[in-house]
Amino acid sequence: MTGAIIYLFPFIWMLSTSLKPADEIFMSGFHLLPQKWAAWENYTTALTQVPLLRYLLNGIIVCAGILVLQILIALPAAYVFAKTEFRGKRLAWALVMLSLMIPFQATAIPLYILLYHAGLLDTTSALVIPFIASAFGIFLMRQFFRGVPNDLIHAARLDGMSEFELVWRILMPTAMPALIAFSIFSVVWHWNDFFWPLLVISTMDLATPPLGTMFFMNEESGTNYGPLMAGTVIITLPLLLFFLAAQKRFIEGVTLSGVKG
Repeated sequence: MTGAIIYLFPFIWMLSTSLKPADEIFMSGFHLLPQKWAAWENYTTALTQVPLLRYLLNGIIVCAGILVLQILIALPAAYVFAKTEFRGKRLAWALVMLSLMIPFQATAIPLYILLYHAGLLDTTSALVIPFIASAFGIFLMRQFFRGVPNDLIHAARLDGMSEFELVWRILMPTAMPALIAFSIFSVVWHWNDFFWPLLVISTMDLATPPLGTMFFMNEESGTNYGPLMAGTVIITLPLLLFFLAAQKRFIEGVTLSGVKG
């Protein structure tokens, strides 16, 4: 319980700040609830001062595009690693695991140069393409598929199913808990990503939600913290609702995809 309070306190304080007028935010003493409520002003400013709804839509498009492409790549790759044998399999799997240890920042500049030469900077594609192959997604799906009985796969092959049909018609429905777990990880990571959009996006209409929070900065009066926190609450809310809706499946997916030898 104490640990939960510690982790939740920054979010509670963020919500509290979003309800306060500017003169109360830095008042001395601890005041969780505002003495004068400014929720309407702060949330209205957050939605009108910058096109926040546009940024939310951009975030949905980017996260959905990344997730769909990651699933299209991760499921067949995981099946190959879990249920087939081929020459160089151990080396290929070692390379997948090695890629998990390389921080994205280490490859950011080469990716930036590649996108520059491809003419894709400052486009939605620049936000999606670097993430379409997820080593973590392949790892998670592979661990789940290793628990699928081989008899199920042999029976599908005897029924005349191709490998393509086997992946999408048999294994994908079976792996739905793991897919939902991976979807939560993927969406949360890319929804909250600030580093990469800041690097490749210069057109404000293409900004994602975290990048959009920068525009609450006012050069004359400084940061307007009330609307900033209100905007952050609005940005965080879809993730919270998404997790609550998929919480049961998320726990199942993580549990059933436990590391197997």
